[in-house]
Amino acid sequence: MPKGAYNRETAVARIFIVDDDESVRDSISSLLRSVGYKTALFASADAFLNSDGMREADCLILDMTMTGLSGLELQSRLDDMSCSIPIIFVTAEADDDLKSRALKQGAVALLGKPCDDETLLGAIHSALKPTKR
Repeated sequence: MPKGAYNRETAVARIFIVDDDESVRDSISSLLRSVGYKTALFASADAFLNSDGMREADCLILDMTMTGLSGLELQSRLDDMSCSIPIIFVTAEADDDLKSRALKQGAVALLGKPCDDETLLGAIHSALKPTKR
């Protein structure tokens, strides 16, 4: 590995949270920081797209339904840009069709709101596992 390159095994993972509900963003961020992750918070998909998030995030936690672009639309845009950040959806409005679409497009998990801390942390752990090539 080149000097200065990011090493997922030894670095603190950066989890980016995109949700239009400030209390949800803050709550998830607080949980993740309490177990050692770094977080960045975004109130919309557009705010995330206009940041350096695509280069810096190790995992995204997305709301499915937001003002502006939806979580699924953001997932599609990232896919169109060949950006392969692992995505975990957390939503209050999950039906079987949405869950199927999200997972088919490559999401790691789709969790209902409110979600159990251990379930969310387990999904993040799965998302951050190195992929075998």
